[in-house]
Amino acid sequence: MVYFWLWQADMSQLQQLLIHQIHPHVQLRNMSIRLRLVVSWILLSTACTVTKRCFFGSLSGINASDALDKLRYLSVTDPELLKDAVDLSIRIQTDKDNGIITIIDSGIGMTRQELIDCLGTIAESGTAKFLKSVKESKDAGSDSNLIGQFGVGFYSAFLVSDKVVVSTKSTKSDRQYVWEGEANASSYTIREETNPENLIPRGTRLTLYLKRDDKGFAHPERIQKLVKNYSQFVSFPIYTWQEKGFTKEVEVDDDAAEAKDADQDGKVEKKKTKKVVERFWDWELANETQPIWLRNPKEVTTEEYNEFYKKTFNEYSDPLASSHFTTEGEVEFRSVLYVPAVAPMGKDDIINPKTKNIRLYVKRVFISDDFDGELFPRYLSFVKGVVDSNDLPLNVSREMLQESRIVRIMRKRLVRKAFDMILGISMSENKADYETFWDNFGKHLKLGCIEDRENHKRLAPLLRFFSSQSEDEMISLDEYVENMKPDQKDIYYIAADSVSSARSAPFLERLLEKDLEVLYLVDPIDEVAIQNLKSYKEKNFVDISKEDLDLGDKNEEKEKVTKEEFGGTCDWIKKRLGEKVASVQISNRLSSSPCVLVSGKFGWSANMERLMKAQTVGDTSTLEFMKGRRVFEINPDHPIIRELNAAYKSNPDDEDALRAIDLLYDAALVSSGYTPDNPAQLGGKIYEMMGSAVSGKWSKSEVQHSASKPPRMETLEAEVVEQAEAGGQK
Repeated sequence: MVYFWLWQADMSQLQQLLIHQIHPHVQLRNMSIRLRLVVSWILLSTACTVTKRCFFGSLSGINASDALDKLRYLSVTDPELLKDAVDLSIRIQTDKDNGIITIIDSGIGMTRQELIDCLGTIAESGTAKFLKSVKESKDAGSDSNLIGQFGVGFYSAFLVSDKVVVSTKSTKSDRQYVWEGEANASSYTIREETNPENLIPRGTRLTLYLKRDDKGFAHPERIQKLVKNYSQFVSFPIYTWQEKGFTKEVEVDDDAAEAKDADQDGKVEKKKTKKVVERFWDWELANETQPIWLRNPKEVTTEEYNEFYKKTFNEYSDPLASSHFTTEGEVEFRSVLYVPAVAPMGKDDIINPKTKNIRLYVKRVFISDDFDGELFPRYLSFVKGVVDSNDLPLNVSREMLQESRIVRIMRKRLVRKAFDMILGISMSENKADYETFWDNFGKHLKLGCIEDRENHKRLAPLLRFFSSQSEDEMISLDEYVENMKPDQKDIYYIAADSVSSARSAPFLERLLEKDLEVLYLVDPIDEVAIQNLKSYKEKNFVDISKEDLDLGDKNEEKEKVTKEEFGGTCDWIKKRLGEKVASVQISNRLSSSPCVLVSGKFGWSANMERLMKAQTVGDTSTLEFMKGRRVFEINPDHPIIRELNAAYKSNPDDEDALRAIDLLYDAALVSSGYTPDNPAQLGGKIYEMMGSAVSGKWSKSEVQHSASKPPRMETLEAEVVEQAEAGGQK
């Protein structure tokens, strides 16, 4: 007998809302979401809920994974429940021609009343009731980790199906019942199953009759791929009905004429064969890989971690490091993180957070790999791994993650574990591992110095730089601090485009004499990263190419005497250079160079100015403002400066002396790393100075040399002619 039942509560309105509001929206916006949708329903019956970031909650009574979990839990105290079928599994069969997907589980099943309560009433969850009874039980064991607890996931089936049929047999009943509902209908039917061919020993069979536009998803290979992707780590085996084949040899019938000829010849020929592929259908396990993060880390070997990494992320090389941990307390989740050994193609593009390196699971059900920006900052986007949370909802979306307090806590702990993993590589006895890591991902950490102020203390020890005392091998900031002089207060650095440019810069002269180590910042991002760090272990970073450099060796009496001697010369040079420089000062950083051009304390350095000019979308209007002040420093011990000092005192208007000041400024501009505004004019000044220096030097001596030699006598050759006799004879 068939019974008709009206939907309880506002089920008609709920169906209309799901079908006419959400479904067209999904169809128009993103085809991949529709693909997730069908898999979600497979997961609704396999992994308990719609796992995609769309709109679904969980399946209540027919939820296959929950049904199996319930049966397994109850069978501990009542083994008779498993007598009909010991196997606990989920099986998915498709009919691509008619667009039908059938999901069968051997779980606990439902009674007729449970069908009415759970499938005909909104938010009525059989799983929630079961969990409540478990918690109220005095002898309740550990958490059974059931997922579907909201009671609305079932109705999302009508987003992809015109009709849904649920055939189920409970362990509490000897009868099997069939629930049937259609989209846009105001009622559903329940009847007892009487066809012997459709009877099942225990569990639930869910049949989806897909909509016309979604029938393409009922392909066996497509279902297999979707289950492998989204339901790989469900705790029960999932089998899909797949077409298979094997090769065998079969005899080929000989032609009648050839057979007659063979008989006449009396020869017995070997029968001909050919290879054919014989097709058949069989069940195939779809979720072979086990969730390694659920195991005890002490029981997992390094080889197993590496194999899981390669299979999950399609990598060919072992990772540099891995971290397997469980976080409990306020937020509970499990995770396995990896640091790759090789950067992906296009490794210089570190601003793209869409790496799909973090796979988010909720209770072993894959949600998405598009949440990198929420779970990790973009400078750690190279970290790969899986995160499995029991606290997040299964219908999680990006918007929910951005606002979720749980995710913020998870992010902090994941970032902390990632830093611990990288620090472990840096402290490893095998230094080559960290060199490999730094070559591939060093720029990411420098970007972190700019973007993540909260983690400066974790980032700084991981940085590596060349220095004046280590030009071939990078050193850490800890090594620099250990090598500092007892009276050294600051960490000195200079930014340049290469180690050779930094080594030859005039700013280093006095520091090298004092044996003070200077960091070479040769990567374009280095200077900005160091400026954001500001200090390390209470030692301030100091740019030696900027004004007011303090080397800790001031001699006030000597400075006073020098200033009295060269003060007028400084004013004279400033008057000649005009607005090109803010001031002319006596330098305490030079030893062999006559002068240097340093930048203001709050302006761009020469290196930064060069980088900003090279920006494709840079704003040239800000260049003049950010250039800041330039200070022209002179070395009073250099012969050129002493000659200029004498020229100032004897004849300050001498044209040669003024031209020398101009050329000296241009030379300092180039040697200090700046770009001349007019290179052609600078070349002209150099040519003019060279012309004055070499004028007549070699040509005059050549004339004198030729004049001192005696005149040279030419040698003439004479021809001897013999006299001829008359008649042509001698």
